Amino acid sequence: MRKRILVLDDNQSILDMVEEALSYEKFQVLITSDSDNLIEIAKIFQPHLFILDDRLAARKSEDICKQIKWHPLLGNTPVMLCSYYYYNDTDFSAMPCDDIIAKPFGLEELMSKVNNLIVQ
Repeated sequence: MRKRILVLDDNQSILDMVEEALSYEKFQVLITSDSDNLIEIAKIFQPHLFILDDRLAARKSEDICKQIKWHPLLGNTPVMLCSYYYYNDTDFSAMPCDDIIAKPFGLEELMSKVNNLIVQ
């Protein structure tokens, strides 16, 4: 069974690049920019991992992380944030995410983090 990854970003170029890289590595990938319906999408897709953009135009990623982690069906699913601001003084300790990757990231780093979170 292929592992499923749900990717949320408001930048189509990033969505396309991440989808291509993860699909090449044999993951089943669903990309979306629809943060308002992410939980409903996830209930249907049942991902093994969420990859979320840290800065979304429509919603705060912290709120989305909390929604995922507090959801009875999704709460154990790992969440990785992607952020341009990771190396700044931003405090991510309050975020209920499992890992963070700094943008721009290399595909090798992405695959390493993905594999650490979901491939057992």
